[in-house]
Amino acid sequence: MSAGDLFDVEAARAGRLGCACPEDTPRPLRRAPGIGRLCGGFALVVLAQALTLGVLPLAGAMLAPRPELGALPLAALLLGAALASLPASFLLDNFGRRAGFALGASLGVAGGLVAAYAMMLGAFPMLVLGAAWLGAAQGFGMFYRHAAALGSATGARAGVVARLIGAGALAGLAGPLLAGMAEAAFAPYTFAGTLILAALAQLGALGFAVALPQARFSHAKQTVEAMQATEARPPTTAWRTLLLPTLIGALAWGAMTSAMAGAPLSLAGCGVGVPLISGVVAWHVVAMYAPALAGGVLARWIGATTLALLALALCLGAAAMVAQAHEAVTIAIAFLAVGAGWALASLGTTLMLHGAGTPSRLQLAAHDGLLLGAALLGVPM
Repeated sequence: MSAGDLFDVEAARAGRLGCACPEDTPRPLRRAPGIGRLCGGFALVVLAQALTLGVLPLAGAMLAPRPELGALPLAALLLGAALASLPASFLLDNFGRRAGFALGASLGVAGGLVAAYAMMLGAFPMLVLGAAWLGAAQGFGMFYRHAAALGSATGARAGVVARLIGAGALAGLAGPLLAGMAEAAFAPYTFAGTLILAALAQLGALGFAVALPQARFSHAKQTVEAMQATEARPPTTAWRTLLLPTLIGALAWGAMTSAMAGAPLSLAGCGVGVPLISGVVAWHVVAMYAPALAGGVLARWIGATTLALLALALCLGAAAMVAQAHEAVTIAIAFLAVGAGWALASLGTTLMLHGAGTPSRLQLAAHDGLLLGAALLGVPM
């Protein structure tokens, strides 16, 4: 038997082979979707995100030559993520999840080390550069939820995406303890230890990425299990169906980043110390992902669109409270509510996006790019 009897030789090339197993191959030889490894990698990406978001507003204010430039590192993080979304989509599609997520994590490792070195030297431009590289890693990391959605059966998609997003809550629980130990290890260089820890988290995500099954997530419907399924393959997503989930997601991202940029500085203005601010930010990260564990059930009960709209209302209202409040307790509670609203809005819009059909790589990149662009607009400059 030749290779041509088993494979489509013309379509098979490096990085584009979705599953090389014939339909009658015994189950142990079939490709697994790797959901557990996706969750592990995503949790570490979120840990790096939490550590970075917690220090960049304060680090920028510390090193900026002028006060109005203090938000530039956070803006560079979001800009790097937005610019990476399109190439990330094409790389993931053409070279596979393993190569794409590994490349993104590698950028995060480099960015965390550069940003940490910048804090040791007191070099503001270097901090901005490191933040941009960390942002590029986050741009790749956003595609974890698409990988989980496209790798799941339609009936199980809400639960799988909810578990993936919920795995990010573990990052918030571990963040404060690890950050405190890292800061103590690298004293007196403020925030250098936290940024090095972010680089190590991305290194761990790199390990999970290279352990993923070698399959393109956009070919999930072509696995042995999917080809044997009786349900019809969903149609390609129409561009007009992206408008509502993209609008909801963009507004939620803008509200979340405006709160993220303002809350740590507002808490500092209320006399709250850096360790407590880091703890509040960590619980904000928990709130950004933990509600998604219940969000899968809510989406099945009330529908993804209704869930996304209600979550957006919570996110916008809480962000306005963060901007207007003058008491530390009120700011902290509203900050947590912003995270919860963002979590449920992100889950709802992801399910809306994939429930309307099979989105193309360009549609996914456009959707995520617009979300990150709105997040950038939410940072006060």
